Amino acid sequence: MLKQNSTKLDKRSIELRKKVIQIFESSRRGHLGATFSLTEIFRVLYDDILHYDASNPNLKNRDRCILSKGHGCLALYVMLAEKGFFPEEELYKFCKKDGILGGHPDYGKIPGVEASTGSLGHGLSIGIGFALNARFEKKSYRTFVVIGDGESNEGAIWEAAMCAGKHKLDNLVALMDYNKYQSYDSTQVVQDLEPLEDKWKSFGFAVKIVDGHNVNELKNVLSKIPFENGKPGILICHTIKGKGISYAENNLEWHHKSNITGEQLQSLYKDLESST
Repeated sequence: MLKQNSTKLDKRSIELRKKVIQIFESSRRGHLGATFSLTEIFRVLYDDILHYDASNPNLKNRDRCILSKGHGCLALYVMLAEKGFFPEEELYKFCKKDGILGGHPDYGKIPGVEASTGSLGHGLSIGIGFALNARFEKKSYRTFVVIGDGESNEGAIWEAAMCAGKHKLDNLVALMDYNKYQSYDSTQVVQDLEPLEDKWKSFGFAVKIVDGHNVNELKNVLSKIPFENGKPGILICHTIKGKGISYAENNLEWHHKSNITGEQLQSLYKDLESST
């Protein structure tokens, strides 16, 4: 079931996107499409849902959050810097030799990153390991894994889904960034995922569906975990690739950009201001 997305961006969502454009201004590169479809998902997770301590990233009973679609990393980096996991100055060294932030999350190098990802399809399996360990050690932490729709072409996603359903991991929530586009075409053309809700239900998941740019919807659903006792959860977030930049929305030319020009940067700032 498709959900129309017409949510207007509020001031905070605009400011988070401005920060990403500032990173582009320094690095002249990045995955704008994925970053802007993920922004509200990470905003709500780090503002309202996750239990963590930025001064102690390895807190034993912290909630775990994995970005499986690693190319959307700027949405994660901006939140980690804002919350104090590392200095904001690191954002402007993105993909530079003297910085810690690469084009995909790097575990052990970036505080707050729980897994090295970007070889798509593997984050959910890592999350299952965390969730099983929490059960084994009788810990209360939850595990959240953000996956992509294009990523869900990977058989590894569905092998992991079978495992999570088998073990009834209700301390595990997957969040799908369902923007319906991948690097070179729509998901419908490349490998249609529908009927998506029925697929996840058949693997033993409790399914919820939201507008992935609606902060209140995201908060309301994610504040009630588990979605169903004895079942892992999947939150299907209907999003827009490149949300907030009118000419970049669902435009595959903005899946990834390198050598971004000053003129393009000014156009991004101007268009973003008109998206409120």
